[in-house]
Amino acid sequence: MEIVRQEIEIPTGQERMSCHIARPASGGPYPALVVVMEVFGLNDNIRKLADRFAGEGFVTLAPHLYFRVPGKNVVGYSEMPEAFKLAASLNDDQVVADMGACIDYLKTQKDVKPKFGVVGFCMGGRITFLTACRNSAVDAAVPFYGGGMVTAQAGRKAPIEYVNQLRAPVLAFFGGKDAFIPAADVEKFRSETQRAAKAVEVVLYPDADHGFMCDERPSFHPTHSKQAWGRAVEFFKHNLG
Repeated sequence: MEIVRQEIEIPTGQERMSCHIARPASGGPYPALVVVMEVFGLNDNIRKLADRFAGEGFVTLAPHLYFRVPGKNVVGYSEMPEAFKLAASLNDDQVVADMGACIDYLKTQKDVKPKFGVVGFCMGGRITFLTACRNSAVDAAVPFYGGGMVTAQAGRKAPIEYVNQLRAPVLAFFGGKDAFIPAADVEKFRSETQRAAKAVEVVLYPDADHGFMCDERPSFHPTHSKQAWGRAVEFFKHNLG
């Protein structure tokens, strides 16, 4: 499917946040997805993933959640200390507000139907689940290897603490070789969502590592990335219509 893409700014509170938007070139209306960046910022990999989802028949918006950070606010995959510093600049309440602003913007687009999904990778996986729990406008969510889902961090609650507010179905992907997300955390995520009787499916690829969807990282797993992509697209099409 032919797509069009551009860099835009959208309002969030009294500020303007830079975003990448991609959409099918014609037709519609289409369901919409907010595509949430990794810890490294809004880079070409996330733009490429947003474009791929647009090619599957979604209007996609990828926000630059570090837009308030002056200077260098996108770093390379080898710059982990810098990436963690950027991540530490985020505040969960502000992030939830910024994600809400993305959905509010999508609601104004003529080629968007009132069906909204969220998908995110790495840090974006955590934000995806957090947003699904705290924003009732979310109709489906797919977090990929979201760390910190069940563990409170400095000044931040664990997203799982909001699970009782979750109304959207969730498809969550994890890798068994992921050193950032212990197996115990995956099992706690599974058990806590089951305890809350939520529509959450957990997919664990035992031989996949953190970042297995990113073909710019050594941890890229061609087979599982293809499998997960197909499952995510099917999940969104089923739940967003």
